[in-house]
Amino acid sequence: MTPVSSDVAPPGAGAAPILTIDRLSKRYRALWALRDASFSVRAGEILGLIGPNGPGKTTLFECLAGMIPATTGSVTTASGNHARLGAARRKQLLCYVPDRVRPWPDQMVGWALSFVAGLYGLDASQRDEVIEALGLDAFVAARLGELSKGEHKRVLVAIGLITPQPLLLLDEPFDGLDLRQTREVMSVLRIHAARGRTLFLSIHQLGDAARSCDRLILLSNGRIVGEGTVDELRTRAGVADGGLEEVFLALT
Repeated sequence: MTPVSSDVAPPGAGAAPILTIDRLSKRYRALWALRDASFSVRAGEILGLIGPNGPGKTTLFECLAGMIPATTGSVTTASGNHARLGAARRKQLLCYVPDRVRPWPDQMVGWALSFVAGLYGLDASQRDEVIEALGLDAFVAARLGELSKGEHKRVLVAIGLITPQPLLLLDEPFDGLDLRQTREVMSVLRIHAARGRTLFLSIHQLGDAARSCDRLILLSNGRIVGEGTVDELRTRAGVADGGLEEVFLALT
């Protein structure tokens, strides 16, 4: 991968929200996978979604992306008069890259990335920049179905970064990556955030979440039990000197 400068400043903490989520809930018969989720997504930040294993994190992303309908609650945008997020506006505002998807297994990596770039009318140089930054040069002629888990994950991240929507939702962007690859992908994501793109990441490794995100949403049993920076969550949890692991245990 191409080294990325480490002196890029993180986005400002006072950025205005581009999405406001109010009491969003999803029920499957007797099971509430998501219950009364309320939080904001701020422009230009890297926001992390963490929590115990379960359906809540993916359910939240799928509701925001319009893949499944919420049972109750609302999602509004900051444009205009804080209008509800309808289908047409959703397509313009956000892109969602799910975890564990294997699209176009018989196609080449280069074809897939060129297809996505062409779909949005993007310049080939934008595609090539992402390929180089994520170290995918050696795989452009490989079939997607032949890639390892980590290689395929980097292709999925590349697909998301090539899309032009201002808000990108990535489900488990570091899954399958080793430590060095994780740090390098984090740096690439930080560069895109510094350029003004908003990233919302679902992350199961707490250490990765603490290192890569500006703020965190902590989800437990379908409910949000904390929102803020690591320091703010530490204060909420009453954990003076502990890390995110101790905060996580205290709040869940």
